[in-house]
This record gives sequence, structure tokens and C-alpha cells, in this order.
Amino acid sequence: MSFSEKKLNSKTIYNGKILKLEVDEVELPDGSLSVRECVRHHGGAAVLLVNKGKVLLVKQFRYLYGKEIYEIPAGKLEQGEDATNAAARELEEETGYRAELVRLLELYPSVGYTDEIIHIFLAEKFEFVGRRLDEGEFLDTEFMEIKKVIKLIESGEICDAKTVAAVYAYLSLKR
Repeated sequence: MSFSEKKLNSKTIYNGKILKLEVDEVELPDGSLSVRECVRHHGGAAVLLVNKGKVLLVKQFRYLYGKEIYEIPAGKLEQGEDATNAAARELEEETGYRAELVRLLELYPSVGYTDEIIHIFLAEKFEFVGRRLDEGEFLDTEFMEIKKVIKLIESGEICDAKTVAAVYAYLSLKR
């Protein structure tokens, strides 16, 4: 049996700089109708940089959670932008590092309501070239021992999905 759904109608509710909200009417596999609230997003790119057992993290205030959060460097893709280029740009802007990037994984952060894909890369052969934050961007960088990062994940202090996924993917490669 196929579980696919057929879109019958779509209405754009909001079309902003970062996302678009659509409400779609769909036909379910049994022929009944339902509604899907869809957050459309161009996606994001993130980079895990590990140097001598330490993970490079950024710490910034995240408005929707009302607190500062540790996470790996990341940013959104512009429409049609290559994920590798976006990851390289964000790594350099936020941390000052330039690196060769190797695809680590793709992450679907919330499959129930958004089509966002976060492309996560591993930084290799990196060098510091100088940080240049975007206007209105405020963050600190910190190299943190990977054992401490794991403890902060386990304690719930680091909850960012892309960071958790990147760290565990990296650790699985190192086994």
C-alpha cells in the first residue's frame, strides 16, 4: 500500500525573508481529505570543526528560546545556493575559519511541518583567516573538549538538533 498524499489545493498564508507558510488540502491514501500546514524553507548549512579533540562552537542568544545556545556554526541557504558554499561562508563569517568541507549528513529537523534540510559538513584542513560577522549578528566562539560537549548534550544544556546530530555522526565515524 502506498502512503503518499496528493495535494489538491494550496494557499500561501505568509511569504517572508526566511520562510513561507502554506496551508495545503490533501487527499489521504484512503481517499479522505486533510489539511497540512507547511513551513517552506530554503534549508541550512552547518559545519562541525574538530581540532585536537575540541569542537568549535558558537554561543548566541536565540530569541524563540529566550536564552543563549551553544551550536555549531550554521546559516540559511539563499534560494538556489549550493550548500557547500553556504557552509563555507557561514564558517568563515561566524568563526574566522576557512576549511575544506566534507559532507557529513543531511538532517530533516522536523518532518511534520517543514521541508527544511540542514546540510552538515565536517571541516578538514582548516586555517584561521579572520571573522566577519553579519550586521546584527552577535556571538562568541569557543573550542570545547568533545567529552564536555557530550556531557552538555546528555544533561540537556546542548539541545540544538544539528549540533547533536553532527557530534554523534562524527563520533560514529571515529569508532
